[in-house]
Amino acid sequence: MAKTLKVKLVRSLIGRLPKQKKTIEALGLKKIGQVIEIQDNPQSRGMIEVVKHMIEVSEM
Repeated sequence: MAKTLKVKLVRSLIGRLPKQKKTIEALGLKKIGQVIEIQDNPQSRGMIEVVKHMIEVSEM
């Protein structure tokens, strides 16, 4: 069974770099406080690393 991660957007996208905005969009986050569940794999870990200062991550 694959692990999942809970990802919550806690910081605004205002004034962020285009790469960071696109990464947040690719994760599926739109609003502050929104929580999503994603598969724990190297691709999602890489995206999380790019925007780690804007999100909270917890393992399920």
